[in-house]
Amino acid sequence: MNEIQGIDIKKIFDAQGENRWKIAQTSAKERIQKLKKLREAVVKYQEEFYEAVWQDFHKPRFEAWLSEIFPTIEEIDHTISHLKKWMKDKSASRVFFLPTSKSRLHYEPKGRVLIFAPWNYPFLLLVNPIISAIAAGNVIMAKPSHKTPHVSEVLVKMFKENFPENEIALIEGEGAEIGDKLLELPFDHVFFTGSPKVGAHIAEMAAKHHASITLELGGKSPTILLPGINVKKHIKQIAWGKTLNGGQTCIAPDYALCPEDKVQEFAEAFAEDIKRRFGDTEAKRHESKDLVHIVDKRATERHAALIKDAIAKGAKQVIGGVSDIENCYTPITVLTNVTPDMEIMKSEIFGPIMPIIAYKNLDEAIAFVQSRPKPLALYIFGTNKRDINYVLSHTTSGSTCVNNTIIQIENLEVPFGGVGMSGTGNYHGFFGFKTFSHERNIMEQKGFDAVTFFHPPYGIVPGYLRSKIQNFAEKALRFLKSM
Repeated sequence: MNEIQGIDIKKIFDAQGENRWKIAQTSAKERIQKLKKLREAVVKYQEEFYEAVWQDFHKPRFEAWLSEIFPTIEEIDHTISHLKKWMKDKSASRVFFLPTSKSRLHYEPKGRVLIFAPWNYPFLLLVNPIISAIAAGNVIMAKPSHKTPHVSEVLVKMFKENFPENEIALIEGEGAEIGDKLLELPFDHVFFTGSPKVGAHIAEMAAKHHASITLELGGKSPTILLPGINVKKHIKQIAWGKTLNGGQTCIAPDYALCPEDKVQEFAEAFAEDIKRRFGDTEAKRHESKDLVHIVDKRATERHAALIKDAIAKGAKQVIGGVSDIENCYTPITVLTNVTPDMEIMKSEIFGPIMPIIAYKNLDEAIAFVQSRPKPLALYIFGTNKRDINYVLSHTTSGSTCVNNTIIQIENLEVPFGGVGMSGTGNYHGFFGFKTFSHERNIMEQKGFDAVTFFHPPYGIVPGYLRSKIQNFAEKALRFLKSM
């Protein structure tokens, strides 16, 4: 069966296959026109999106603009400004022994691409990779998340109104079965944003067709507070990063590693900042229109279980409350006395819960990070440059931000992506264009071909002449390397 909820995905796939070469031949001017059309659509549909995302998980209008609409428009504008330059062939240096040949790097579309979007930023994380795929000249099938049905409805309407199905098609539906049906088709590239577990399955399925992949995953992103930190100076940035989108951000600070003499101060400062932002009582925070709720009851129940397990094993709750499962509300919670054996330290939290682990010295904190899968983000807070550089040189992560959180993704001149279990590949700006492009090596032979001297039969060249040629080649290479 090739149908998903009455949609014949094989028919769409084949239609896009017939259209892909036409789309591949489009000029920078034509692709820019499509991006401008998409920009107009984003602006037109933003009000519907704000209403939809509030219905799906209580995301306030301003936060929805700040974290989804604004960066989407920024990505489009950046791509429009630079696309002509990105699409130009890049000349390569000539090879010393091939003086009459010339090489160039040519970016060509990968072809038919499949994009899986998550629910936590349902607009941004579907549209942004589509921007890059359009810029690179691909045809696209994309699946919005079934966990945000109202946003999905807006997205489907927006793309249907502006792009033909044989160029961009959105496929709605629930469950892994739908994803597997799509992955049975021989796409040229698969782009997935989601959990490491599902990402591993995506990679396995894509490998059957030798499709290239981009996996934007997550993991437990640590925040390291350096010895001697001025807690009050940095608490706003940490608390904001943890509570943005209700903590449901792949690069949210997952847990904090704090000098043991600063733990209580940090926990109390965090709690005070939360009270200032969202209300000085749990009842007020529950009713706050500025706090994003959890996406569904199942995730809310999971958060409640993590908190319960941690407290049962000796963690202390500095701020928190009772989860409201029915209304998908997890209270902002700060926990001290946290230990690695607690369930909250074994998987990505993806919610507004901050576990604090005390450390005696910086090497102990670094060893803790090194012993775990490579994170998507790592945050360092403090002013000691030697300590900052020491952490950077002894850890790895998809991205790192010093003395702030989340904002490292804002610069479109650098890539965003993971490493190891936190992801494969990257995107944003030129790096997104590159992700959806094949880098084709093109060499042209012009004039005299010196390589014919090296064709067989090799015995026709006298031994002494072969020796002189080899000696000359080796000396020339040594000379070029010394320059």
